[in-house]
Amino acid sequence: MEKVLIGKGTEKVYLLANKANQHGMIAGATGTGKTVTLKVLAEQFSRMGVPCILSDVKGDLINISQPGVENENVKSRVETIDMEDFSVEGFPTQVWDVYGEKGMPLRVTISEMGPTFLGRIMELNDTQVAVLNAAFRVADENGLLLIDTKDLRSLLNELLENKEDYSKLYGSIAPQTVHAILRKLVYLEDLGGTNFFGETSIEMEDMIKTDSNGRGMVNILAASKLINNPVLYSMFLLYLLSELFETLPEVGNPEKPKLVFFFDEAHLLFESCPKSLQEKIEQLVRLIRSKGVGVYFITQNPLDIPSDIAGQLGNRIIHGLRAFTPKDQKAINGIAETFRANPNLDTKEAIVSLGTGEALVSVLDESGAPTMAERVLICPPRSTFDPLNESQWNGLVESSPLYGKYKEAVDPESAYEILERNIALRQREKELEEKEKLLEKENKKSRGRKNSQQDLLGKSMNSFLGTMSRAIGREIARNVLGSLKRR
Repeated sequence: MEKVLIGKGTEKVYLLANKANQHGMIAGATGTGKTVTLKVLAEQFSRMGVPCILSDVKGDLINISQPGVENENVKSRVETIDMEDFSVEGFPTQVWDVYGEKGMPLRVTISEMGPTFLGRIMELNDTQVAVLNAAFRVADENGLLLIDTKDLRSLLNELLENKEDYSKLYGSIAPQTVHAILRKLVYLEDLGGTNFFGETSIEMEDMIKTDSNGRGMVNILAASKLINNPVLYSMFLLYLLSELFETLPEVGNPEKPKLVFFFDEAHLLFESCPKSLQEKIEQLVRLIRSKGVGVYFITQNPLDIPSDIAGQLGNRIIHGLRAFTPKDQKAINGIAETFRANPNLDTKEAIVSLGTGEALVSVLDESGAPTMAERVLICPPRSTFDPLNESQWNGLVESSPLYGKYKEAVDPESAYEILERNIALRQREKELEEKEKLLEKENKKSRGRKNSQQDLLGKSMNSFLGTMSRAIGREIARNVLGSLKRR
């Protein structure tokens, strides 16, 4: 059975590979060693052929791609833990970035996001979601691709302009509802949605892969800028989880996970996370384990994780916490109670006295039950602690075989272009109709003038003929009368 060596307490402590999809948590105050523990786990998963996704909000995880240095401190810890196969090495790494600034651009289309998920993100009410569903239905039935936000805006304006026709087919489409959705769309764009929605959209199989040596790919999500927009950060990570759930087949509890997802700085994820997104995360965390995906939250305080989600995290690694206030002490008491008691260890005391590189660890055993809390010295990472310079960073990004595939945004003909063309066509038809009406009006006027002239001419001729007739009649009469008089 494959397993991940976390470190050593009274004995070596392992995370069993076949329990890794039961999720986990790495917590601790700043500077206590969370990032090192995260790297240790990701490195060992990679070594056993398991791909990983790491959200990196501080920019200190990308150096997992470079081998470390086996200095005296590292050698001492290796000997203490009795690591028999330790060697420094870098790991296959791909870097992604929603903004496309520090990694390969990460995009998704509006169509792929879907109306229900998009409605949750935009916090739409039921009526607004119903109209959004109608908009997607119109797009499907008319072959309109929804790639980016301008496509969705054009489609919503199409519904607005022709609301009476569409209301007959899909139910009431009130202008105020459409306007409300448009306002939420502008808000989403301001958060960075303009970058996130587009083509070429991410294909999950490009993340779930191994290198030529069979090592799992480590996918770094450069999120130092993204984390400033917690809603977009939540939306993006939630979308990835949703796609993994939709993409991967059911596998139950495999011998090792298909993928491990690490949410770094998870407290930032939940601080401003809308309730609808939090509920969706809870649902996905509960269901995605059957797809062989392990989800691990890294945070400063275990209590930052909502209880409904924390209750699903079977593997726990807690670094030192601080008890400066009564509130902190109360929190530590609560955290200590979540561990299975160890008669040889004062859990509360251990939590506040842990040194850098130490952690309180409880993992799931073969039966799926949590082990007793153990004070553990964490293994050293095999990769470097040194940050990458700009040249190294860019070289890593641009050397990826996928760089050419995702580098440039693609803007195919979609709803925006088709609807704009239809609007222009309708405008042209309207102009032609107006010209035809104007021409018809002029023709009527012209015919009217002609008829008037003809009537006038007719009257003149009639008058002339009448006058002539009367003159001739008089002349005839005079001649007749004159002839009679001479007789």
